[in-house]
Amino acid sequence: MNTMISGSGSDVLFLHGGGVSGWMWKPVINQLAGSVRAIVPDLPGHGTSNSVDYVSHADTVSRLAELIHDRAPRGAIVAGFSLGGQLAIALASWHPELVRGALIVSAETKPAPAQAATLSLLRRTAPLAKQEWFAKLQAKQLGVPGAYLAQYVRDSQALRVETLLASVGENIAFTLPEAWQSFTRPTAVVVGSKERKLMHESARLTHESLPHSELILADDAAHDAPFTRPKLLAEQIRTLARATGPRYAR
Repeated sequence: MNTMISGSGSDVLFLHGGGVSGWMWKPVINQLAGSVRAIVPDLPGHGTSNSVDYVSHADTVSRLAELIHDRAPRGAIVAGFSLGGQLAIALASWHPELVRGALIVSAETKPAPAQAATLSLLRRTAPLAKQEWFAKLQAKQLGVPGAYLAQYVRDSQALRVETLLASVGENIAFTLPEAWQSFTRPTAVVVGSKERKLMHESARLTHESLPHSELILADDAAHDAPFTRPKLLAEQIRTLARATGPRYAR
């Protein structure tokens, strides 16, 4: 996975959502103003890593564990949005020794209904993603700021059908790993106040399965909190960084 690293301080691994790439975390990283060491990979099949298709969450988590071993051997705070939030949960569950704290943003943890029909429709409509007008429409629905619109369109047009189907299939079928309830590190679960019912149910389930976590409602946010509430997410990352203690400072 191609990875960008910037800043200094506590190591924070930023995991983007499906269909975009690491640039989506720029508003949050800008709020942090270099106060953390941001490790920002493009996930398989996405952005600059699109030469390798997305296979599964398990495969990607294995790659991310290797990345942490290589780039942050003392472990990292993991911040994940949507698809990246599911990966953050899986990392914390399967490799808790590598995750010092977790920020889970808008991660679906209840299986969606009609999964087969959803994937069938997605396969038929996938060519639309190559059309600039359609990509711009999706960008508007996701709250992508104008400054990042061109990047979103490029990512959308470059996304291979195999990656799209695999990542969405994993996303809509995801459930909390049994080991999630044993994760002991500081954790915040964020959901936008304007998100759909399934996302709110997922956030409550994620939080209730890990009683020491904090459930946070991002006011006036839909499925776009990294763009519309970057200050809130940056504050949560700073809180997690403080909670890890000074022994983790670089």
